[in-house]
Amino acid sequence: METELGTSLGALSERVGDLLSHRGEMLATAESCTGGWIAQCITDVPGSSAWFDRGFVTYSNAAKTEMLGVAPGLIAEHGAVSESVVRAMVAGALRFSRAGVAVAVSGIAGPSGGSTDKPVGTVWFAWQTAACDSVVRRVWFSGDRRDVRRQAVATALEGVLAVCRE
Repeated sequence: METELGTSLGALSERVGDLLSHRGEMLATAESCTGGWIAQCITDVPGSSAWFDRGFVTYSNAAKTEMLGVAPGLIAEHGAVSESVVRAMVAGALRFSRAGVAVAVSGIAGPSGGSTDKPVGTVWFAWQTAACDSVVRRVWFSGDRRDVRRQAVATALEGVLAVCRE
């Protein structure tokens, strides 16, 4: 499937759909730095309404709190780009959807916004199923803003495949 997003993201999305369809489960996304790009890739796949429930684009801290139930104190203490926050985001995506699988992403795509502790390219991911605890991973990507975001989308989709196979 060739899309404007590229063959690799389209192929990954199709694989996610095949796996979720086989399992009879639905997916929810909670996205910050990717701004809905994961959901876009998924909904580019014909028939994705059978396995994609919803996407939360929670770019602001207030959106993370209002839409996903992330505690403001958690964000204040650890920052929006942190293990604690993506864990809360993925749990909220499951809680506020009909999905049995969820992925959450929060990061610093750049070109500004980075710090010594969290440089541009830092992205936190969390994946969770209704049957297991969350799996969390931090990755440092290189490239410009679009490169970081594209790599984050691919990593998020690859992680859905991995967590669903466990």
